[in-house]
Amino acid sequence: MMPSIPNEYINYVRTKGAFEGLTRDETEPGYVALWPLEELTKNNADIEIEMYAPGFVAFGGNGGGEVLAFDATGAVFMLPLIGMESKYATRIAEDFKELTTRFEI
Repeated sequence: MMPSIPNEYINYVRTKGAFEGLTRDETEPGYVALWPLEELTKNNADIEIEMYAPGFVAFGGNGGGEVLAFDATGAVFMLPLIGMESKYATRIAEDFKELTTRFEI
């Protein structure tokens, strides 16, 4: 079963829109493209994340072949689209709020 999308993400996208841009000071992920709320279910199904990386739910990408995903605790990870497996997940933030502090706005 896929984890739920954290309320921080839902509230951010509802109030500010789906951010697309860079993170400051070369912090990961570098480039960020958040997915609109109405696209989350379809995009996760398209990449078959439940099959290849159970325990994660994707919410965006880095434009370089990796998706941004939450685990059940709400921590943020990067997962490769090619060879997607949970063991290749790289933790980049404790939660979505921490990730947003890096957005170059």
